[in-house]
Amino acid sequence: MITHGKNIKIFTGNSNPDLAAEIADVVGVELGNAEVGRFSDGEISVNINETVRGADVFVVQSTCAPVNDNLMELLILMDAFRRASAGRITAVIPYYGYARQDRKAKARDPITAKLVADLIHAAGADRVLAMDLHAAQIQGYFNIPVDHLLGVPILSKYFLDMGLCDEDVVVVSPDLGSVTRARKFADRLHAPIAIIDKRRPKANVAEVMNVIGDIKNKKVILVDDMIDTAGTIVNGANALMDLGAKEVYACCTHAVLSGPAIERIRDSKIKELIMLNTIPLSKEKQIDKIKVISVAPVFAEAIKRIYEDLSVSKLFD
Repeated sequence: MITHGKNIKIFTGNSNPDLAAEIADVVGVELGNAEVGRFSDGEISVNINETVRGADVFVVQSTCAPVNDNLMELLILMDAFRRASAGRITAVIPYYGYARQDRKAKARDPITAKLVADLIHAAGADRVLAMDLHAAQIQGYFNIPVDHLLGVPILSKYFLDMGLCDEDVVVVSPDLGSVTRARKFADRLHAPIAIIDKRRPKANVAEVMNVIGDIKNKKVILVDDMIDTAGTIVNGANALMDLGAKEVYACCTHAVLSGPAIERIRDSKIKELIMLNTIPLSKEKQIDKIKVISVAPVFAEAIKRIYEDLSVSKLFD
């Protein structure tokens, strides 16, 4: 248990209560007593059953599917805490929904990632703690401090512990946009990188075109921040095997796994998919190929550091 001039309180909505409970357990506090339900017409009902006056409140809520419900739960919870005179409110968002709508890709597109940032601020957040925002510039969409945690150190440690850090290993970026992430991952494994250059004919359809780098007779690790329909990662894995890779592992921070994702992963040439639990994995999505690592220790340490006004960036030194 950590001590401070103010109380520390951790609350959660319905998006990822198991992760919130695990974080609270690691921090050494009881999960806050709040009920988040529905009125008969579907509107969200929030009851805070303990005092939060002057407290340092952390609201753990991933804005994953159902995205709009979970986002509204987060906003209404923070509004309730603000009106109950909480000393400081931190929105702990392991997975930030709408992050892919971060720019105008074509005329008259919304920039929804910025809109959501404004809503979170307006609802009462004093700061935000998130992991692997899809685009780095999203931090700048907030007018409040954002502590940005990284999934790469957790994922790379898993492969180091497995012993996958010899000369036979190549880290592969599934597209040009993930090269920086792949390079950081490869640095931790002291491995070279390769890049899949692909063309995307339309949304959620990926076509592999070329592999830049030597992957023949190598164990390859595909690294991405999120896997949604799994088209990109599966096509990439299959192409790498066709081009002579020995075996293919894949890893990601956010396993959205929508639509045909599980079926695609099951039938793919991926040997193992390692993911973090920023989004809960429902029972029907739990297959032998998928291994889940908890982010609770990292979030708990970050919460302690925010609470005690210590550096969060030291977590990744």
